[in-house]
Amino acid sequence: MQILYNIGIYILGVGIRITSLFNPKAKEWINGRKNLLNNLPELSGKEVVWFHCASLGEFDQGIPLMNKIKSENSSIYLLVTFFSPSGMLHYHKREHSADHVMYLPLDTPSKARIFVSHFKPKQAFFIKYEFWTNHILEAKKNRTKIYNVSGIFRNDHRFFKWYGGFFRKTLLSFDWFFVQNTNSLQLLNSIGIKNASVSGDSRFDRVLENKKNIRENEILSKFKNDNEIFIIGSSWPDDENLLIPWINSQENKILLAPHNVDESHIQSILSKIEDAVRYTDANSNDISTKKVLVLDTIGQLSNAYSLGSIAYVGGGFSGNLHNILEPAVFGLPVIFGPKHSRFPEAQRFIDVGIGYSVETESEFIKALDKIKSDLTSISSRTVDFVEQNKGAADKIYNHINSN
Repeated sequence: MQILYNIGIYILGVGIRITSLFNPKAKEWINGRKNLLNNLPELSGKEVVWFHCASLGEFDQGIPLMNKIKSENSSIYLLVTFFSPSGMLHYHKREHSADHVMYLPLDTPSKARIFVSHFKPKQAFFIKYEFWTNHILEAKKNRTKIYNVSGIFRNDHRFFKWYGGFFRKTLLSFDWFFVQNTNSLQLLNSIGIKNASVSGDSRFDRVLENKKNIRENEILSKFKNDNEIFIIGSSWPDDENLLIPWINSQENKILLAPHNVDESHIQSILSKIEDAVRYTDANSNDISTKKVLVLDTIGQLSNAYSLGSIAYVGGGFSGNLHNILEPAVFGLPVIFGPKHSRFPEAQRFIDVGIGYSVETESEFIKALDKIKSDLTSISSRTVDFVEQNKGAADKIYNHINSN
């Protein structure tokens, strides 16, 4: 099975290389890894702690624990690897404590061996659920302590299928699993993995950190003026198709932050919305009188949520729901699309009455009216919910250092 896995990894690499001929993201994936292992940093005998994140969302999830580790021992050399270009291209827009950030080499035996033998990490943290077998097995040979942070496991994962024996072997290399919920814990227990506990989702810690460090944005404040703002965060085309008719039918202030901010997408949005201005043109317009502000930059959305009253978070029509905790920490009730089964926090929001899943414009309007009818109470419950779920990073750190 190991041979088949390695063949699959080589095929993956070839497939991405072919895709890179016409896909910019795949091209960045390839270019970012050129001469990667020939340009590794000089460590000078430093003690390395390694975090692997699939993308930017997992990086956000790992930051609270990274900060905790670094604050307790500033001499630690904190290494972060990404699989996806979206992590590498945007991590610098986050405040973090990493000493070195790089792409994870393609998971071949030889590349994993070079990577691990150079860094010799004392500890390795794999965030959420991306597991690369050769790097994990090499780290185990190196006597690295290996942990899963804020793990989420579902019945349809390969680990729990009849053919999942090889992949279960990868999980057996871990020293401990810190999972988000009891369902994940029970699934691990069902395949004989008992070195696991429920620690919660460290993103709650992350958004609370962000809340303390919000910086005033003159453009956003001028747009808000004395009005309430409805915020549409990280929208995809399906979300925009649902919301734009409603946007054009009412007079309330709206901030729309699309997930994709390339020029063609921004122009498409602006052509469909009445009385809209883009963020990068705000200085040449009297935006206090504009109904819609289209956020055509990356890195401003967290600040923007602090000025809102209700949020719609995108990605729920494609099964890629974005972070609903970011608006919730400011007390914003959240509306999102119907495909959220991979994001257990969404169902928890629904269960406690601070989140609303919609599929049609009429369902959206109904949810919005329900929120508006009891906004003060729902906002208060939303803030309380986030506060009640903090502390995952401390739980993980304390557990690791008590063993």
